[in-house]
Amino acid sequence: MGDTSIDHVVSEEAFAAQLSEPAEMLLRLAHRLLPTAGDDWTRRHYFQLVSESETVEAFLDDHGARRNRSYHELRELVASVRWLSSVGFCLRHLHGRVEGYGTALDRLPAIAAEFHAALGRGTAFVREALCALLREILEEARRLRVAIPTENFPEDRFVVQHSRRHLPHNLGEEVIQEDQQKIAEVASKYLEVCHMLDGIRLPAQLDDDAREAWFLSRCTEERARVYEATVHNLQSAYDTYIKGTVLEANDHRLPALRGHASAAFHLLEAVTMLVHFVERHETQREGGTGARVSALVDRREARAVTLDVLLAWASRFMQLGRPLAEELLPTYTNVQELELILPDDLILHARPASLIVCIVNHHGTPVEMELEGRVCNAGSILDLMVTVGSYPDARCFRFRGDEKPLQDVKRLFESGLGEGGLDALPPELDYLRG
Repeated sequence: MGDTSIDHVVSEEAFAAQLSEPAEMLLRLAHRLLPTAGDDWTRRHYFQLVSESETVEAFLDDHGARRNRSYHELRELVASVRWLSSVGFCLRHLHGRVEGYGTALDRLPAIAAEFHAALGRGTAFVREALCALLREILEEARRLRVAIPTENFPEDRFVVQHSRRHLPHNLGEEVIQEDQQKIAEVASKYLEVCHMLDGIRLPAQLDDDAREAWFLSRCTEERARVYEATVHNLQSAYDTYIKGTVLEANDHRLPALRGHASAAFHLLEAVTMLVHFVERHETQREGGTGARVSALVDRREARAVTLDVLLAWASRFMQLGRPLAEELLPTYTNVQELELILPDDLILHARPASLIVCIVNHHGTPVEMELEGRVCNAGSILDLMVTVGSYPDARCFRFRGDEKPLQDVKRLFESGLGEGGLDALPPELDYLRG
């Protein structure tokens, strides 16, 4: 007996009838939303668009529409609606929540007005793009002879969105026992994120071609996901170690710090989704895929919203919270200075330098090293080695930071920088052996 294939080819005409049922609610939702032109779209409308378009996209993918001449464009249109609706949801969510975050906008009305104007620009772009896409989906459905319902989307079908629940995102993080040390670590992480976002600030006065080149080199989907995940991990560290503690209740700066990170996170979520849309769906490809979407959604405005609204304001929110992090660090750390003399028979080369870096990163709070008047970050192997290499004959090393990492740096020096082997280090430095 021969093998029987499990694949079955469905005619395009028969598939149109099959598609009518899963597509019904998306088409009815288009009827509900298009007459308003988006003026009264709320977070629940965007969330429902995400849900209904995801259902239709999955059905199309399950039936190979991506590789079908008749249905691949409908699939691209539906996928584009899903991603842009996700962007709209993030922006509407932030619009409704930002006043409760306790950020610096509460006392800076001019900057608050500037932010809401930028948020309005981003929301208007998403809304107009979605209206164009929904109209095109209706036209494409008619062309394919998919049944178009005449009824509006029923109000009782709107999904009630519950808060997302997840385990702490703490993989790779040390569990620190003292509450004050936890706060210091989160404040230090916050400043690291500020530095990361500083490095992707868009240069001023670039023409369109230069902005497009910058966009393609610095804001790919892969990079956008790194920015988003980094801030999300910062949030998660706060919620794991600080949220609900007595220290948080007694220090208004702590929830305000998280508020700035939360605002930045929602904007970076939207960056990832909009960059995905541009890279995967709006960009024209060989064979015409994406050309139809590109004609409906202005790429220049998509790029401008990504850079000038989403990415710029994510960085700005982090910078507005930077003074809080800088205040919190000395409050929750016992900052001291330590002077150590390197014996003549030892050299601070790459291996012992890496042990110093491990000590600093283990404790999670910043430590500076000064050598011949030059100050560097003792948590960066590159910074440390450049400084040491600039003064090869120096013997006096000064460290400044929290007493805990400084104590361990002193133990390392007293143990000959580990040159006798890691097994000879004191038990307090056991973590260096791992």
